[in-house]
Amino acid sequence: MWVDREIKTELVDLALHYPVVMITGPRQAGKTSLARQVFPDKPYYSFENPDVRQQILSDPRAFFTANPDGAIIDEFQRYPEILSYIQGIVDEKKQNGQFILTGSNNVSMLSKVTQSLAGRVALLKLLPFSIAELDAFGKNYSVNDYLLNGFYPRVYADNLNPTKAYRNYYETYVERDIRQILQVKDVSLFQKFMKLCAGRVGQLFNANNLATEVGVSSMTIQAWLSALQATYIVFLVQPWSANISKRLVKTPKLYFYDVGLAAYLLGIENTSHVETHPLRGSLFENMVTLELLKKRYNSGLDNNLYFYRDNHGNEVDIMQEAGYQLNLFEIKSAETFTPHFLKGLDYLKKIVPDRVGKSNLVYAGSDEMTIKEHRIVNYKNLFS
Repeated sequence: MWVDREIKTELVDLALHYPVVMITGPRQAGKTSLARQVFPDKPYYSFENPDVRQQILSDPRAFFTANPDGAIIDEFQRYPEILSYIQGIVDEKKQNGQFILTGSNNVSMLSKVTQSLAGRVALLKLLPFSIAELDAFGKNYSVNDYLLNGFYPRVYADNLNPTKAYRNYYETYVERDIRQILQVKDVSLFQKFMKLCAGRVGQLFNANNLATEVGVSSMTIQAWLSALQATYIVFLVQPWSANISKRLVKTPKLYFYDVGLAAYLLGIENTSHVETHPLRGSLFENMVTLELLKKRYNSGLDNNLYFYRDNHGNEVDIMQEAGYQLNLFEIKSAETFTPHFLKGLDYLKKIVPDRVGKSNLVYAGSDEMTIKEHRIVNYKNLFS
């Protein structure tokens, strides 16, 4: 079944104002389906198909002559020279909404696009389903269901076994893309690195510690991390910094772009495994953090998420900048609220009272209330 993606409105609007729109994001997040559903009359070409790629490469001018109103071009980074032709066409025609480009390699695409199409292209990032988008399936999923299944569309659309689906995803996409970016000499070491990253979901990322555990250099760990970021497997949330203390933690936290892949790498194969796993709370934090990030990206906005932690143990999981103000989110997987959950939120309101905007305790419980100006809210009602 087709799920109406929240980003659709932003995509339509950008196509009215820019000649080229580029949709980037993880493989299998639904980029192609979105583009073809929103622009059904545009011809579609996938540069993953070697025959299509070779045909266009052999005579690019004929290709553009045959598509005077533009086209949807999938995985265009496989033939980056085409951007120079697109630049000439959009400058000549001066018509918005001509080309829709999609791809999943963040670094290589952005560098090529910004060189050739600066000022002519709008950028969108599409991540897997949000919780709200999954409501279209009409099922009442539990926390454990979400953490096991993740949010990739095919898992739900084709009713796939999530363990097998993420095993195939990892072997066919993650390892393949990484090999294209880096020359990984020992795949087993990289696999060990991936599993250790999953074990650090929602925790501080320390390259030196990982290097020691994996048995490679710190530079290798940094290179692997950069490749995972470029291919939309993991992302970092930076610590919030202000001139309030010299004892703030300066190391970023690590999250996965999909909790289902992280669960697979942790060896989680069913909801019973989820329920008893020591990292269940970290996976829940990852999921809620992704909901905040998806809300931003689906509105065409940048990542504005940070976290607070100091050397005295004071911490707030996520801080979202909103102008001068900071919206706070403490995230707990528990279903029962306890006042201790508010400790970090209270501390931030105390040290920067003029900057705290909305203060939220997001948890898995059903009781919702307001305590001392803190909103206690179920994770499914975060944006209501």
